[in-house]
Amino acid sequence: MAKSSSRKGQLRRRRWPLVLGIVVLIAAGFAWYFRAPITGYSQTAAAYSARVACSCRYLGGRSLEDCGKDKLAGMELVILSEDAETKSVTARFPLLANETATLRDGYGCVLEPWEG
Repeated sequence: MAKSSSRKGQLRRRRWPLVLGIVVLIAAGFAWYFRAPITGYSQTAAAYSARVACSCRYLGGRSLEDCGKDKLAGMELVILSEDAETKSVTARFPLLANETATLRDGYGCVLEPWEG
């Protein structure tokens, strides 16, 4: 009886790497298949956040932390940083996109040209 239960334990330990490998392959397949929309949404989220945060910070006079509260639902992953010297705000969507908006006299906050 003890041999069969230890044998079952060994089989379970051997299955976990296989199951994990299959799950990782399926996730990678979905990421590859949906890569265009994922990239597009992340670039749009970064550009929108940079533009809104730049306006909030340099036209509204609020702190960048306070401006971060204006992000829309679903944009929690976007990270904001500012360069006070150039009056610009950069928004980063980790590993996928980053966009910068700069305050320009007479135009307000404008996005840097896309190189996509």
